[in-house]
Order: sequence, then structure tokens, then C-alpha cells
Amino acid sequence: MEQLNRKGIFDTFFENRLSLIVQYTNGDISKKEFLEYNFDFVQAMNIKPFNKIDSYEKGMYNYQYYNVLAKYYTMMAKDIKRSGKHKKYYNYYKQLGNEYYHKKDQATFYLLKHLGFKNVEAYFINVNSKYLKDKLYEIVLLDYNEAIFHSKSLWLLDVLKKEGVFIEGKKRSLIDDYINEKY
Repeated sequence: MEQLNRKGIFDTFFENRLSLIVQYTNGDISKKEFLEYNFDFVQAMNIKPFNKIDSYEKGMYNYQYYNVLAKYYTMMAKDIKRSGKHKKYYNYYKQLGNEYYHKKDQATFYLLKHLGFKNVEAYFINVNSKYLKDKLYEIVLLDYNEAIFHSKSLWLLDVLKKEGVFIEGKKRSLIDDYINEKY
């Protein structure tokens, strides 16, 4: 993390994030590797989420922090389930993943609230997964590059609808290949 000392936290964070997105998009790394590298990076940064969201950067960091942990622990649970061993660890990692998904949704809410729900668009997306069909929606911050969030939270969906930023109907995700790739 020597890089973190020479640069600011957010420069380091966003450069790494963009680098991994480019590597994934170019096919240099798989979705599983993308998730693992994100997890390793967040762990190495050793910076906990911010308590107060008073900037886009802090909100994005919190979202990514919780999203990375949620996906990583959910991936661990899936790997354990596939192995057919250690059921108690499956339940542990699955629950941990769900807790982080909830915190991710809260982080999304606080970021959107900070932005005043301005230039935000949300909609259900087409997915290959039967489990996520008619549940997963995308939230796009139109004023920022690569600011695309996903959730299936009903309480957050209600907020989006009340704020008038949720569009009825389904769309193709802006990151469709990523969303529909299994890991």
C-alpha cells in the first residue's frame, strides 16, 4: 500500500477500481478474479467505511467497500455449497454476505440522499438468473462515470419510487455482460 501513502485515498481507490474494470472488460481477468482482486485491495487499503457521507467519493467508497465484501463472502458460500462440505461455513458466509448487502444498500441510500436524488435513474434490468429475475434493478448516477449500482432491496426500491427516479419497465444493464456472468 505504498501507493496509498504517495497519493490520496480516493485517487488510489478510483485508479484501482478503473484498472480492474478495464482488465475485466478486456477479458484479462474473470469475474471471480475481479471480485477477489477487489476484495484483496479493500483489505490492503485497511480503511473502514466513512460514518458521514458528505461527498461523492466517500459514498462511492462505502458502496464499493460493502459491495466487495458482500460479493466475496457470497462467492465463498457458493464455493462451499458446491463442494458439499462444511455446511456450517456455508451458512456463516451466506449470512455475512447478506449483512454486507444490506449495508451496501444503506450506503447507496446515503449517497443518493447526499446527491439529493438528482440526475439519478433506476430501473429493473434483464437478467439470466431465475433467482434475480424481476428483483434486480440498476441505479445510475448520470453525472459520474462508472457509477452504476445494483440492488434487490425492497425498501430502497420504495425510496427510489417515492423520489421519482425509478422508471417502470425493464432495460438492459449498462454492464450486462458482467451482471449475467456466473462466478
